[in-house]
Amino acid sequence: MLSLTKPSTVRKLLGRYGLAADRRLGQNFLVDAGLLDVIVRAADVAPGQEVWEVGPGLGTLTRALAEAGARVHAIEKDTRLEPVLRETLAGLPVELTFGDALEHDWLKVPPGSLFVSNLPYNVATPLLTELLRQGRFGRMVVLLQREVADRLAAAPGTPAYGLLSLRAAHHARVRKLRDFPPEAFYPRPKVTSTLVELEHTGAPDDPELFHLIAAGFAQRRKTLRKNLEQAGWPRTRVAAALERLGLDPRVRAERLDAQTFRDLRALLAEDAS
Repeated sequence: MLSLTKPSTVRKLLGRYGLAADRRLGQNFLVDAGLLDVIVRAADVAPGQEVWEVGPGLGTLTRALAEAGARVHAIEKDTRLEPVLRETLAGLPVELTFGDALEHDWLKVPPGSLFVSNLPYNVATPLLTELLRQGRFGRMVVLLQREVADRLAAAPGTPAYGLLSLRAAHHARVRKLRDFPPEAFYPRPKVTSTLVELEHTGAPDDPELFHLIAAGFAQRRKTLRKNLEQAGWPRTRVAAALERLGLDPRVRAERLDAQTFRDLRALLAEDAS
């Protein structure tokens, strides 16, 4: 069977179909067999288990998951890769869908499912936000640009902390597993990647909470109080809520954890009634 873990083989495969990686789609194909095995072991697939993947690319991870016993549902945006994937995944229990993962109907996925992907850089943040919000996946094992991984796992008060950090903290337990160097990919990206596991806690989406959080971070250098006032919350109500929480009126949103934002939301709603 064709090896997909050697840059030379990948170049030949792409060349045979007259293709090249499309950087606009964030295509960087994993070509390190040892690190591929790290992802599969982290996924911990049970025989016959259904797994969803976005951005299969040449099918490297897809094939490894299928060979580990998974039934893979792979969603690929780049239709140029269809003949390649038909070749590399021939005979394996893989269902290929061509389309935009951001427009996919994820609500059809059974609750508690497993998601495993080397996510294209340009789709990682909006897609993870949507998948966390919809809550269909019990676990997600994803390879991401390290900057995105740092934002997912960031603690309050750190430079990487923001809306994505709070989205992850609200819905999931986040673990950074290990870094993958640029040379593990073809073509080589300019950044390091990080493998991350997100275990969904079952917390449902809370649009009102995230409306508040988004308003709080609207202008990061401004105080939370100022941002909320500009978003329409009355000054006296905001000041009273911050005081009841024991927060400095000059506090910025980046200092509040998810529970404090929940408490703030409750107090602002209480004072409005």
